[in-house]
Parts: sequence; structure tokens; C-alpha cells
Amino acid sequence: MISGGGKVGSFLAREFTEKDHVVVVIEKDHEICEKLALESSALVIHGDACDYRYQLEAQVDKADTFAAVTGDDDDNLVACQLARTSFDVPRTVARVNNPKNERIFNLMGIDAISSTTIIAHLVEEETTVGDIITLHVMEKGKFAVVEIDMPDTGCSSCLCAIKDLGLPESCVLVSIIRDEEMVIPHGDVRLQPGDSVIAITSVDREKEFKEILTS
Repeated sequence: MISGGGKVGSFLAREFTEKDHVVVVIEKDHEICEKLALESSALVIHGDACDYRYQLEAQVDKADTFAAVTGDDDDNLVACQLARTSFDVPRTVARVNNPKNERIFNLMGIDAISSTTIIAHLVEEETTVGDIITLHVMEKGKFAVVEIDMPDTGCSSCLCAIKDLGLPESCVLVSIIRDEEMVIPHGDVRLQPGDSVIAITSVDREKEFKEILTS
């Protein structure tokens, strides 16, 4: 059961249905519902997952996992709580956009992750989302694993070899997701519009790193 049919939700829906999971997506936007219905074999319900009647219609009580992956922390919290308390779903997973909210989710028994990629791993597979996301902070906040989406329209660093980007020494590219395939980065690899870049960077150089890749 997935609340939210955006980039994250639609990717999860396609991945899970291709692996023979029964998937239901609840999404408020009618156009997104129509697009998702065409792209996957998931059952798509046009409605608000925070509303009891739509979870009832979706038969949330039959779900093994409820994943709330919208861009709104409040909606994700309410939807997960409703699934837990009203439909006894054994496992709820939530995307947390503001890391400060993560503790609240966890206290309420919800697997809350402030990273789209880690959320997807918790359920089954990884995915990407736009702009930059701090996935994990290491070494007492000195370093972070981040994800950056290259602009679809292109930028100065697109089609440029990684070795020629002039990246700070404290920034290291880990992988590139391109058309749902993973590319291992090395010096001669060239970034392309629409790529999602996973990297480790010192927190104090994170802004500079993003500007180099996307400006």
C-alpha cells in the first residue's frame, strides 16, 4: 500500500508490481493517477490517504506494509497512523522531508527515514527524487551522503567528464542512476541531463558541490 503517486511512489509501484507484489496506490492528484494507471499494473485510487474512507476503499487492512511517500510530513504521519490504528497494518514506513520530524514518527512506531533512497531500500529497492537530499550524516555531522538530480534541461557540468568538474577534495561520487540503471563513476564518465548522482561530501562543502553539478 503506497500513499503518494509522485516520483517515489510511482517508482515503487512499478518495481513492486514487476516483482509480483499486489500494489495499491492512493493519490490526490487526478492527472498523476491517470498517468500511474497507464505506467503500472497497480490499483490506483484517486483520493486522500489521510481520509478513512479512501483507506477503507483501498482495503488497507489487507496490506503487509503501508508506505507514505508524499512530500508532506504531516500527511505522511496522519496516513501512517490511520493505517496502524484503524486497519492494524503490521508495518508502516514514512518519507520524512524534515529530519527534525523523524523522532516523532519513530516514537509513534513508524519507520521514519529522512531519505527517499533509504525509504525505498527499507521496502525493497532504491529510487531517486529531485534536487538534493541528505541521505545520511556521518562522523558526528561532518560528512553526508547526498543525492543530486541533474537538470533535465542540462547544465554546464552535463556532458563533462567527472575528472574535469573541479570537485572539492572532500566530495566523492559514489554512483550515478541513469534511466533506472546504475553507472559506476570514474574520471572519464560524463554526466548527462536527468542523471541522479549519489555522493559523499563534507557538510561544509555541500552547497558548493551542488552548485558545481547543477548551475
